[in-house]
Amino acid sequence: MQTPEPNRALERLFRETGWTLRRFAQEINRIGTERGTPLKYREPSVHQWLKGHTPKQAVRPLVVEALSRRLARPVTHAEAGLPTPADTSDAGPGTVEGIIDLGRHDMDPSRRSVIGASLFTVALAVPNWPDVVGRMEAVQTGATQRIGMPEVDMVIAMTERISELDDQFGGRHARPMAASFLVNSVAPYLRAGAAEHVRKAMLSAAADLCYLTGYMAVDEGLHGLAQRYYVKALELAGASEDHLTYCTTLRGMSVQAVDLGHGAKAARLADAASAASPQAGPRMRAFLAGQQAHAYAQIGERGNALLHLREAEVAMEKAESRGKPFGSYDPAALNYHISQVRHELGDARGAVGALQQADRLRFSIYRRTRVHRRGMLAERQLAIGHLEVACATWHQALDDYPMVQSGRADDRIKAMFGHLRPYLKNAAARALYERARGTVPSRLLT
Repeated sequence: MQTPEPNRALERLFRETGWTLRRFAQEINRIGTERGTPLKYREPSVHQWLKGHTPKQAVRPLVVEALSRRLARPVTHAEAGLPTPADTSDAGPGTVEGIIDLGRHDMDPSRRSVIGASLFTVALAVPNWPDVVGRMEAVQTGATQRIGMPEVDMVIAMTERISELDDQFGGRHARPMAASFLVNSVAPYLRAGAAEHVRKAMLSAAADLCYLTGYMAVDEGLHGLAQRYYVKALELAGASEDHLTYCTTLRGMSVQAVDLGHGAKAARLADAASAASPQAGPRMRAFLAGQQAHAYAQIGERGNALLHLREAEVAMEKAESRGKPFGSYDPAALNYHISQVRHELGDARGAVGALQQADRLRFSIYRRTRVHRRGMLAERQLAIGHLEVACATWHQALDDYPMVQSGRADDRIKAMFGHLRPYLKNAAARALYERARGTVPSRLLT
């Protein structure tokens, strides 16, 4: 029989606790007694686990719980070198632990203290912030054993605030904060006791946050990471019977696919999103149909693209006045989809006109989007021969760019240099080029 490899992960956590083998065994026995299954483990068992022998399946959660309590932070099976629970149905242990592992890997270890401080700064902007901060501290220290709707409301408010920061400044700094919040606050809430309606509401709030974090990963070009967040959002939304977040996430996956040029997959995902929300209101209908139109246009299905685009336009006309920014679909977004459809179908001038209209209608809070879309607009203006107009648009993008930390914004600005180089004898192009060289990071100049 082959000798197992030592469990280095478990040994590392064990050393971090400062316990003896005897103390570790006692803590596991104590938790077993709390849960109605008294145990009598001693030092030799712990020693065997450290040497690589896997604890019995029923004991593994107790090992993880003992470590979590001692270290005052969530510890997962994977982090302890143990098999992850197989059952992920109804947002069970596997789903919650997956969120912790995913979020923890998305946090820069060297900046965790900075991220934590930033996260509490975000909390200050939330109404009733002293209570918000108190609740966050309580769950992180293990003092929260049961949750109610105030905890759900706090997660919703924090998600909205992080989303606003993403809109204004990009996701490069906001995403690690979201990941930290997922790991240190939301995951413990998902494990805490709660009434059924509170549990479902927390699952739904967690799904929203996972979707937002995935969206910010897309913005940074981390597409594999984004898909993992999106899958967790789908699991949580399904468990909470939250059809809105479920179809929103499917649509987000479609947006990711179409932007990467996978039109057929994008169309399938957009159709799935539409099918998952059969009773959507007019604004949601426009939100879904606009994406269907873009996906079908990319694969050359002109009839389907124009049909869905018209559906989006009619739905937007019926929509009520615009509500809060997070999760909305507005006339600027619709005009972006009109532009994308026209571009995919070969109407270059029509695409430019719709993108200009989108820029005029876009709310000022969406600074990150404004930089990205103006970069796109300038490229398309240049493509139809409007060099000086394109330069003016790029200048507008540069006005906002220093305040935005976004991978997609970086990509547009980097592309600008390549587009301008053939035209540097033109005074407008040369002036823009020189301004940009003094404005953007040197890594974008190559």
